[in-house]
Amino acid sequence: MPGIAKSREQKRTRRHLRVRKKVTGTPERPRLVIFRSLKHITAQLVDDVARRTLATVSSTDLETGKKTQKSLEVGKRIAARAKDAGITKVVFDRAGYKYHGRVKAVADGAREGGLEF
Repeated sequence: MPGIAKSREQKRTRRHLRVRKKVTGTPERPRLVIFRSLKHITAQLVDDVARRTLATVSSTDLETGKKTQKSLEVGKRIAARAKDAGITKVVFDRAGYKYHGRVKAVADGAREGGLEF
C-alpha cells in the first residue's frame, strides 16, 4: 500500500535484493559483499554458482582503532585472503549501503591489497 512508512533496514534490504538480481559471483570473479553493523563491519567473498563462502574477514578480530580505520584494514585483509586463494578480480556488492564512509574504506583497502573491481 502506498504511504506506509518503511524502516531504514527494510529499505536497505529492498535495495540489496534489487542489486542482487544483477550482481552475481562466479568462481573466477567472486562477489565481495559487505555487512555493516553499528560497531563492526564484515567482508565476505562469495561464489554464487557453487553457493559457498570462499573467505571472510570481520572487524571483531581487530584491535582498537576508529571504525573507518578498522574498515580499511578489513579490506586489506580480505584482499590478502583472496590473493592466497588465487583470486585477483571481484564484483563489489555494497549490500544496499551507501558507497560512503566505512563501505568506501573497505573498497579502498581491497584495492590497496591488489583486488580489481
